[in-house]
Amino acid sequence: MKSPGYTDNVFINCPFDSDYKPLFEAIVFAVHDCDFIARCALEEGDVSQVRIDKIYNIIAECRYGIHDISRTELDEKTCLPRFNMPLELGIFLGAKRFGVEEHKRKKCLVMDREPYRYQKFISDIAGQDVEPHDKSPEKVVKVVRDWILNASDRRTIPSGRTIWNRYQDFRKDTPHIAQRFQLEVKDLIFNDYTFIVAEWLTMQTSNKS
Repeated sequence: MKSPGYTDNVFINCPFDSDYKPLFEAIVFAVHDCDFIARCALEEGDVSQVRIDKIYNIIAECRYGIHDISRTELDEKTCLPRFNMPLELGIFLGAKRFGVEEHKRKKCLVMDREPYRYQKFISDIAGQDVEPHDKSPEKVVKVVRDWILNASDRRTIPSGRTIWNRYQDFRKDTPHIAQRFQLEVKDLIFNDYTFIVAEWLTMQTSNKS
């Protein structure tokens, strides 16, 4: 049984640290501005549920997935790399390959920061179209927008340049929207952020009508 909104849900698999935050926030905004819904492990706060089960559940509820496998640096404390992103990509691809009919129609975008770099550390996905984002929020918006347009049946999605310009306007307005809902910008969690993105986009639509 697919969840309501399955065809609108986009699973985001990427680093969640402060270094990646500019890219993450740009991805989330682009997904919503394309009229889809961003989903990720950060939305779940149930500590009684095992993290991997949360990921299974969210992936099951998403037809689309955006996976950034660029984080290969060694952790400063453990001196080991983090494998969460390749693992979650593998789960998504497994769901597509072995899932029920609805899951066989899953589609995903895989990104890295440079072209062909992934072949040095995850060569099994050679043949996939891995898109470079150059660690640029502006480029990641265009990459996400172009992929969503091609992956979905929708043809009313604005251009990457339009979404980027709207994102700049949103960033300027974010403190005012947060204040309106008694939120602090520096303390926004994922669910807060997606809420104010959706509110801002709704306001833009209302202002045009």
